[in-house]
Amino acid sequence: MIRALVRASWVALARDRTALALSFVLPIVFYSIFALVFGGDQRARMPRVNVIVVDEDGSPVARRLLDALAAEPSLRLHTAPSSREGEPPAAPFDRVSAEAAVRAGKVPIALIVPEGFGAHRPDFTGAGQEATPLLLLADSANPIAPQVVKGMVQKVSFTVLSDLYLGAGVEALDLWGVDFTPTQRERLAELTEYLATREGTGGEATGSGGPGGGEMMIPVTIRDLTGEEKERPLVTFYASGLGVMFLLFSAAGAGGALIEERESGTLDRLLSTRLTMRQLLTGKLLFLFSMGFVQISLMFLWGQLVYGVDLFGHLPGFLLMAGCTALVTSAFGLVLAALCRTRKQLVAVSNLVILSISALGGSMFPRFLMPEGLQKASLLAFNSWALEGFLDVFWRGQPLTAALPEAAVLLAWSALFFAVALRVARKWESV
Repeated sequence: MIRALVRASWVALARDRTALALSFVLPIVFYSIFALVFGGDQRARMPRVNVIVVDEDGSPVARRLLDALAAEPSLRLHTAPSSREGEPPAAPFDRVSAEAAVRAGKVPIALIVPEGFGAHRPDFTGAGQEATPLLLLADSANPIAPQVVKGMVQKVSFTVLSDLYLGAGVEALDLWGVDFTPTQRERLAELTEYLATREGTGGEATGSGGPGGGEMMIPVTIRDLTGEEKERPLVTFYASGLGVMFLLFSAAGAGGALIEERESGTLDRLLSTRLTMRQLLTGKLLFLFSMGFVQISLMFLWGQLVYGVDLFGHLPGFLLMAGCTALVTSAFGLVLAALCRTRKQLVAVSNLVILSISALGGSMFPRFLMPEGLQKASLLAFNSWALEGFLDVFWRGQPLTAALPEAAVLLAWSALFFAVALRVARKWESV
């Protein structure tokens, strides 16, 4: 009996060839997306980190360090905002504008070289003046960027500032009673001069620490601009991505009611009245929109009560983004329902499409992990705009106007999806 039931289920699936094909296409597509992001040569595929640089010191030491960082293939340094063709060059970044850019999510990190950085010389005796640390202003939505920049600073310091470390080492040995011969001192002076005048390439460096083996050669202070004021920052960050992905599945499932009405003949009876297809889909859209808006509101309200998500502190921005997100996912659900003939097809198609765009749009893993080409392609996934809007509101604490571009894109996608659903569904309308 069990064998017959299994056979009957396979036969039923085989009758719907579209659902059958998509059932086996889904794992291949889903695996391919993850392979594009995490597979292959990671050193070649790792996206470059955009870094704003503010040189408040202006010393030769600071310039040597920054020139070496600019030559690193893993970094892309910006000293001033980009200007459009024909416009005068923008003023260079200062500490205030760099912090504002990081808070707004334009770049994940800014490197500040404070005044007095170049006046310090390495000291291996422990009796010298404490070094002025570099300052990294970070957006912890991208936790990799601070570690990459911090590591690159230590790496290039071994090559472009090696003359300073050599001189400090000789001074320490003198203090500890090591007696160099005149020839040795002459050779050390020649080596120091060579290291000071050679062009820094930021090449491979060995070693991982300072005199004690674990300390950094150049001290670096990291300041988290976006997550420092949040009690549970990860909960706030992932509430946005999970909320958008949940609405996609919810709208696709609820949109399946259109297929059931078509199969039961209810749709034909409705269209035999004065009701037009546009009116029918508008009613369905408003129902899905209201349901999605209530669902995401309950999700964030629960996050406020239990997990500390600051919903009421960002209520205007939430209402804007929740409304636009509920609308675009509802229209998208209508497109899926209009394109599919059966419930099985809808399940297969919605799983394939929603999981794919959720992965591409950043709902399942951060977009900064993707190769640069895939990051640009992810802008075609409408959920990436919804996610960015929620991050502007909840994570970066930006004003309502900061989320208006994302809201406008979502409204445009909503209009496009509704037009496509209406065009596809016209074939059901009675003449």
